[in-house]
Amino acid sequence: MNNSVDFKVHGKFALFTDPLTKIGGEKCSYHVPTYEALKGIAKSIYWKPTFVWVIDKVRIMKRIRTQSKSMKPLDFSGGNSLAIYTYLADVEYQVRAHFVWNPFREDMAKDRIDGKHWSVANRMIDRGGRQDIFFGTRECQGYVEQCVFGDGKGVYDDAGELAFGLMFHGFDYPDEIGKNELWSRFSRPVMKDGIIEFDRPKDCTIRKLVREMIPKPPKSVGLEEEGLCHELD
Repeated sequence: MNNSVDFKVHGKFALFTDPLTKIGGEKCSYHVPTYEALKGIAKSIYWKPTFVWVIDKVRIMKRIRTQSKSMKPLDFSGGNSLAIYTYLADVEYQVRAHFVWNPFREDMAKDRIDGKHWSVANRMIDRGGRQDIFFGTRECQGYVEQCVFGDGKGVYDDAGELAFGLMFHGFDYPDEIGKNELWSRFSRPVMKDGIIEFDRPKDCTIRKLVREMIPKPPKSVGLEEEGLCHELD
């Protein structure tokens, strides 16, 4: 099955945070991207409800640096408040990901054509993605390019092992687990010589129920989408 892709993504700033801290106040980025953030980037490159992206691993190419900025976020009571956001600066990652069919979208069964989805995904990587790429938040623009995972020199190639403790991993969405519930997952990623191999979502043992949620899966015609016709020629 042709379902694996490699891509490089880079940008000036990144803000990878636990979604529970997005409500307001000071923000400080994790030192490395979360599984969910990279899954979001993969979906921005190319996605159909037919499949679910699985992030296999990420390679940290540049030294981890932070930069703080004064911000004036909107206050829920009106007006603006003052806050300090701590971003990652000058980031670059190599990512390996693959897609699996979503078993809860039987209506898309006829669209399960791995070679064509794989081909379109690679063409979209060449073009920088179908949608804008963001590193955790909209003010952090990212840029996508083709690469071969492992090529080139990374600053942590011989750095040994570094653990990052408990981190937000991702969400279990109702249309991906077949339940009317939204769960958050957590894991303890470890970087070995610059590479983090992510736990599979099913292997994450720490979960928290966020709330009940009725799935509203998007309607799609899959590969029959008019704008994709020329991509398959």
